[in-house]
Amino acid sequence: MEHIPQEVQHMLAQFQQIQQQVQAMGSQRVQMEVQLREVERSMEELGKLSEDAEVYKSVGGLLLRSDKATLEKDLAERKEVLDLRIKTLQKQEEKMQKRLKEMQEKLQAQLRPAGQGAARAG
Repeated sequence: MEHIPQEVQHMLAQFQQIQQQVQAMGSQRVQMEVQLREVERSMEELGKLSEDAEVYKSVGGLLLRSDKATLEKDLAERKEVLDLRIKTLQKQEEKMQKRLKEMQEKLQAQLRPAGQGAARAG
């Protein structure tokens, strides 16, 4: 079995690390998308209620009485934050995917000549 140059081993390790980061970002994004859907559903249900309806807000393990306008404002802010975080994660994921593709091409180029008698360090 042929020796893999140290530089290529280092690139492979970086590649694997970035792959793991992309997977973690994807998981985070999916969790935020689920939270966003929950917020949107809550906003929809809250919109169906009359202005003087008795509403409650979950705080930890407690349900506290609140007013509809406050809850609508809180949910709108939460939705805005989630939208922004999801978009940011999507952009980061895209950049990382592009970097992975570039690294994969470099690795393939590095490994191809290795079998053709290219000079090796070591």
